Amino acid sequence: MKHTQDLGRRALPAIFAWPLLLTGLSGAGLVLALIGDGAWDAISWLLLATPVAAIAWSIVFRTRR
Repeated sequence: MKHTQDLGRRALPAIFAWPLLLTGLSGAGLVLALIGDGAWDAISWLLLATPVAAIAWSIVFRTRR
């Protein structure tokens, strides 16, 4: 029983790491788009494009289980 509890504790960070990272990048992109001009706009576009790129990557490279 202890082994499954340890596995669950280690699995949570693995499950939520990428979604939290993408959320943080999107939030930073939105803030930069609101407060910045010029180069900040380009950086905000890159940050806002990362979730779209992650979705495209997961569709192209997904494996069937």
